[in-house]
Amino acid sequence: MGIRVILIISLASFGLDARPISYSGGSTLMGHSNNMKDSFYYHYSPSYKYSIGIESLDDKVFGDSYSYTRLTYLINRKNTELSQRNLYFQSGINTKDLNNNFYGVHGDWETRRFFVGFGFKQVENQINDYEEKYIQMGLAPYLGEYGDFHTWLMFKAKKNSLDKKWSNYPVLKFFKGNVLLEFGYSDVSEWDTHLMYRF
Repeated sequence: MGIRVILIISLASFGLDARPISYSGGSTLMGHSNNMKDSFYYHYSPSYKYSIGIESLDDKVFGDSYSYTRLTYLINRKNTELSQRNLYFQSGINTKDLNNNFYGVHGDWETRRFFVGFGFKQVENQINDYEEKYIQMGLAPYLGEYGDFHTWLMFKAKKNSLDKKWSNYPVLKFFKGNVLLEFGYSDVSEWDTHLMYRF
């Protein structure tokens, strides 16, 4: 399989945290739900280097609803014939309150068979600032071709500074074409779901 097909599969295969920038001129719609928030997010990528968008969310921690204007920037990318590595900067500012914002970094390394990712986010607001972090590892049980239905078996560990507990749980990720579905569950973090569509 050529490097072009590997890169297309790689770019299509991961969602909000691992692939936050689409191809140049592309758009993405995402829905995300976990124990901290329910959100709906749209972004446009003028370039493969960055995306801009708006996220509307219901904050379950502080019982509030608001929107972020978001920017994600690709700091570094390294492609080889067998793998890809990415490092991103992410940020968001509340459209009504500039003191409510977030910033952070996340990155990943993957082959067609293995995936490793991480993320860190600092959230600032008027009530209580906090940080979130996660690590994620995955394995593709079979290697599909471009256009096939793809499956990833993942393990995720995440923690925030509000409850100070690590939550560890399995995650299933499925994608085909421009559509991705990811979900996991633990007693601590409850359901963690993500749906994405690129166009």
